[in-house]
Amino acid sequence: MDLASFPQGRRIPASVLIDIWTVLIDMWAADKDSSCIAKLYELTYWRLATLVITRNEKGELDDYYGEHFVTQHDLLRELAVHQTDEGPIKLRRRLIIDIRGSKLPKWWKKQMDQPFEEVLLVSISTDSLFSSKWRDIQLPKAKVLVLNFHTKNYALPEFVEKMEKLKVLIVTNYGFLPAEVSNFTLLGSSSKLKRIRLERIFLSSITKNPIELKRLQKVSFFMCNMGQAFSKGSIKFFDAFPDLQEINIDYCSDLVELPADICLLIHLKKLSITNCHKLSALPEMIGELGNLEVLRLRSCSDLSELPSSVRKLKRLKVLDVSNCFSIKEVPEHIGEMCCLEKLNMRQCSRLQELPESILDLERLTDVICDEETKGLWEPLPSLSNNIQIRVVKEEINLDWLQKLYS
Repeated sequence: MDLASFPQGRRIPASVLIDIWTVLIDMWAADKDSSCIAKLYELTYWRLATLVITRNEKGELDDYYGEHFVTQHDLLRELAVHQTDEGPIKLRRRLIIDIRGSKLPKWWKKQMDQPFEEVLLVSISTDSLFSSKWRDIQLPKAKVLVLNFHTKNYALPEFVEKMEKLKVLIVTNYGFLPAEVSNFTLLGSSSKLKRIRLERIFLSSITKNPIELKRLQKVSFFMCNMGQAFSKGSIKFFDAFPDLQEINIDYCSDLVELPADICLLIHLKKLSITNCHKLSALPEMIGELGNLEVLRLRSCSDLSELPSSVRKLKRLKVLDVSNCFSIKEVPEHIGEMCCLEKLNMRQCSRLQELPESILDLERLTDVICDEETKGLWEPLPSLSNNIQIRVVKEEINLDWLQKLYS
């Protein structure tokens, strides 16, 4: 039913469903992300959904699901919405609302003074004619809020301020251009909020009125306009999100540099920056991220080098610089990254040689290359037999385009 939280005919990023299911479903597995993906394969097997991987590398290293999407037939979505509407309103666990223009459901006004005691997930989709005038609604137990809209300007509903159990916020603009979103300050009272995902949003919407979310663990920006906010240092990551463990930035085309105070996030474990082609450099002090385990810099074509301080990332397990065409060299002392296990260096066409210190990576077992970068390993003496060097060809799947527009 959770797939019905998104508009019909739209691809749903698998990463969004991971965020939702992580808090809604009791999972005892150590790797919750993989468990969620397994559920998507199960839905696909029973033909309740279709899992589409738009770009696939066989032998993927580090549970990267940025190219995984889900589609659902419109009839199945309508059936799911119908099922959520059955039974007494007070007992519903999911609230899926599609608003056309400014016409709210008839029950909304009647329910204003009575809380939805059992609702855990709320999804509200509005069209381009919506006026952003919200009525109050009480959601004392809701853990997930999904907001889908099409307008150039949008305001978070004021009832967000009273959602004391809110853990996941998904805000998606389905318009063509980024949108201004106001009322982010309402989130300041959300003491349990752990995950936020924003799509096609001006990040200046946040910087105009800074917020502090002390327990936020994961933040994801997809196709957001953010470079100006970052370059002026308007976003103070350490002040706003001191407990962050994961940052995902994908397809943010105007991102040129990261704010230096990201390096103060001592709890950060994953930093993923993908398809940000204008990113030219990382902060010099990135080595201060002592708990970082995954550094993914995939398809950042203007990135020319890694700061020498990466040698201090003693807990880093995964380094992905695939499709970083401008990288010319690997830091000389990379061998000091003593926990590095997996390295993806496909399509680093300007890389001419590897430093000998790379042989000091005793835990390195998986290396993904193309034919050209594989040749960089051949001159190195005493290559450990434990290292598996794999030449992987990228497979691009465009079948989903035909299904989407047929």
